[in-house]
Amino acid sequence: MSPGALHNVHVVGPPDGTPLVLAHGLGCDQTMWHRVVDAFAVDHRVVLFDHAGAGGAHPSTFDPDRHASLEGYADDMVALLEDLRLGPAVLVGHSVSATVVLLVADRRPDLVERLVLVGPSPRYLDDDGYRGGFSAAEIDELLETLESNYLAWSDAMAPVIVGNPDRPELGAELTDSFRRTDPQVARAFARATFLSDNRADLARVHVPSLVVQCREDVIAPVEVGRYVHEHLAGSQFVLIDAVGHCPQLSAPEVLTAAVLDYLGGPPGPHPPR
Repeated sequence: MSPGALHNVHVVGPPDGTPLVLAHGLGCDQTMWHRVVDAFAVDHRVVLFDHAGAGGAHPSTFDPDRHASLEGYADDMVALLEDLRLGPAVLVGHSVSATVVLLVADRRPDLVERLVLVGPSPRYLDDDGYRGGFSAAEIDELLETLESNYLAWSDAMAPVIVGNPDRPELGAELTDSFRRTDPQVARAFARATFLSDNRADLARVHVPSLVVQCREDVIAPVEVGRYVHEHLAGSQFVLIDAVGHCPQLSAPEVLTAAVLDYLGGPPGPHPPR
């Protein structure tokens, strides 16, 4: 089975458009992009896929050892890009997948034209002058709750993550996505996510990048987005008028406008290696 088949790849948009690959975050699948795909697909060849164990990905894609760290997900993406033979592509990573696409760009810059990092966080734990947004006790409690009762965790966390309490349908959509995810897979991905520290990887990435930050985000605070921008050479930063960690759900027009504005301009010089 090819990597494309294993990861449930769907491609939309003009065949001659610049490839744009959308990578979803923890507890989600490619359906998280449904509100933005049409706008991106006007001029881009949009590639949707599911990470190991998520959505329609083949069950064999998930390996507890391989996917105990984010490097395993980056390896998957490299294999997928090689299989699709897209040429250099724009990689759009949401949440933890922002780190995954950064790892891909570090390993295989020849596969990457630009990066778009939506709500990135290279380190979720507060650490010696760095604000990641979570204390060690909070991360321990989050992981313990997820381990003991995944469904209860999903019901409680999804509305908090998506924000916008005046729009409960958004929280319900994210909850449904979490509930579709195999609990074993979600637990492993959550540990790989919340225990990671990829701050040092930022200096090794040398492709043009856009950091997209929501003005209010309980998972990746504004300080984190600015940290990524300040430590990622050749990056641009945009603070969008959106609340929550999932602007592709809560503010799709705002997100697509920011991304398309960036992609419509020159990428700028590649920083020296």
